[in-house]
Amino acid sequence: MTSYPANLPIDAPDRMNVLFIVYPNIVLLDLVGPLQVFTHSRRNALSEAAYRTYVASRDGGRIETNTIVQIESDPLVNWSEARQKPPIHTLIVIGGDGAGEAARDKAFVEQIRILAKQATRVCSVCSGALVLAAAGLLNDRHAVTHWEDCEQLASQYPAVKVEVDPIFIKDGKVWTSAGITAGIDMALAIVKEDLGKPAAIEMARSLVTPMVRSGGQSQFSAELDRQARDTEGRFSRLHDWLSDNIRRRISVDDMADECGMSSRNFSRRYSDVMGISPAKSLEAIRVDRARDLLATTDKSIKVIASRCGFQDDEGMRRAFLRTVNTSPSEYRKQFRLR
Repeated sequence: MTSYPANLPIDAPDRMNVLFIVYPNIVLLDLVGPLQVFTHSRRNALSEAAYRTYVASRDGGRIETNTIVQIESDPLVNWSEARQKPPIHTLIVIGGDGAGEAARDKAFVEQIRILAKQATRVCSVCSGALVLAAAGLLNDRHAVTHWEDCEQLASQYPAVKVEVDPIFIKDGKVWTSAGITAGIDMALAIVKEDLGKPAAIEMARSLVTPMVRSGGQSQFSAELDRQARDTEGRFSRLHDWLSDNIRRRISVDDMADECGMSSRNFSRRYSDVMGISPAKSLEAIRVDRARDLLATTDKSIKVIASRCGFQDDEGMRRAFLRTVNTSPSEYRKQFRLR
């Protein structure tokens, strides 16, 4: 992180300035996840860091987080009123429990509105979307925030087209992300856009992130939901087996055999534990896999349907309409990471 005095000369035109905006009671991981990505991303192994990172708040100084760690910040006036202003490539408003109060701070919101006009790209992590919305920066745009805050964002700012499901959304120059770790996914996607896919993958490898996720993936993890329902792991081996054999035609009898149970007993126990029938659970696993392929590959819908075990592309379309409320083709149009 670089502290920016107002009179610092702009001596690295090839490095992009990323300004993080914070306020009291931010979520620490909302900040440090994307901060880590931008601080260490580079065009290739031999090049210098591609970004110069800064943290600023309304008045500067130490900012409380939702942990014992405090964050040092520069005053926003250094950026909004400095005679020699550094070019802001990416402006990122961080989320936290203090977002609602920050969004009601008219002076703070006005400073962000001014800086957003200078920035090439404007972003929010988690509930930071409330601050962008208060500044009018999300009007008539698709946006997302942490799933717990989507209702508040939609009700307080009806001009915002709130999406509940994606982990991040790009609408023009404005990017918004879902909660907490989704900020890392958004940052990696930005690195991919700025520096190319190899740079994003290398950064993800450095972070030991299992994959560079597309924005079209859901912030609701079906796998975590299954684990939360099946806390004793009675069907965890079955779910692994289903994922490994997703291309196969799988019946309830096949699942019962895998669990060493009769079909009737298996169906009853599975529904009691998981709150959903085995067939519906299998369909959800197939749809999740299809969503990932639609967002991250150029494979045809027919090929994806076959790879995910649907009887045909029409069967996949019907499953999407039931579970995602849209067709595979429309889903790809909205969420494909180009």
